[in-house]
Amino acid sequence: MVNYAKAQAPVESCGILAGSNGKVQRFYEMINTDNSTDHFMMAPQEQFKAVKDIRSSGLEMLAIYHSHPVTPARPSAEDIRLALTPDVVYVILSLKDSERPDVKGFRIENGGVTKVQVRIVEQ
Repeated sequence: MVNYAKAQAPVESCGILAGSNGKVQRFYEMINTDNSTDHFMMAPQEQFKAVKDIRSSGLEMLAIYHSHPVTPARPSAEDIRLALTPDVVYVILSLKDSERPDVKGFRIENGGVTKVQVRIVEQ
């Protein structure tokens, strides 16, 4: 995820994290069709393909991920407004300090934001 974000910078990267029991097993890199430094939009055909693969693999969508190339790992007003997928964590990876990327997770429901713990395990 970090490598993908660095490769896409200064454009925001985005993707879907899937797994089971709260543990991510697959990362689906998505194309930011807006090709923007301050917002993202996933290609619908890529989203459908990922969701189909997630279901056929017996996994669940755990999170929607995107990067903030130059701003902190916190949801922007636009991130909150566009958080329309229920029951997922919204993961934001900040590259503000590219030597020390910052990853945070949030539940965003009805305009409310709650921080959730994200633990990264190297394998």
